Amino acid sequence: MARTFGSSGEVTAARVRAAALELLLTKGYAAVSMRAIGAKTGIQASALYNHFPTKQAILVDLLETHMLGLLAAWEAESQKFHTPIEALDGFVRFHISYHLDRQDAVFISYMELRNLEPEGFVRIEKLRKYYEGFLRKIISLGKANGDFLVDDEPVATMAIIAMLTGINTWFRNNGRLTSSEVEEIYVKMAFGSLECQYEQRNAVAKARAIA
Repeated sequence: MARTFGSSGEVTAARVRAAALELLLTKGYAAVSMRAIGAKTGIQASALYNHFPTKQAILVDLLETHMLGLLAAWEAESQKFHTPIEALDGFVRFHISYHLDRQDAVFISYMELRNLEPEGFVRIEKLRKYYEGFLRKIISLGKANGDFLVDDEPVATMAIIAMLTGINTWFRNNGRLTSSEVEEIYVKMAFGSLECQYEQRNAVAKARAIA
């Protein structure tokens, strides 16, 4: 999946992504043409096709760029956590913060998933499953050491993921709750769904802070 753009090529590709993202947000995939993307970036059609041969290639690239960034960010963040309880708390907070900071990219990654052709869909779905696998591993480790009580780890994983991804459909920066308050509520719900008392999580957090 690695890209082969040179430095100047990557700059051009980034301009194309930004233009395509804006157009997709306002018009939707079906109404956006390669000509419109080229016009918005000021790039000649011949140059545009050198980077992205089709509109579908741009869509795949947008979704793939988002997912690869998400995976890299969590892999770095996850190094801070040493127990399943810490990791679950961290995963929930990370997911909310990362996605609320990138609401446009998140909107496209979900709304335009249906417009991917089979090959592109398989690529993106593989990355999505890889991300979900991080949470599943946290739950599995927590179940193994007695932190979490859960009957079906895959179902528990998907339930928490579904709960988290729904935030972008309703959260507003000027709304009743701050993002930090939402994080706290969702952490409590995640722990509750795994029958892990929030007070137990707080005790671990306090012990870690003292140490």
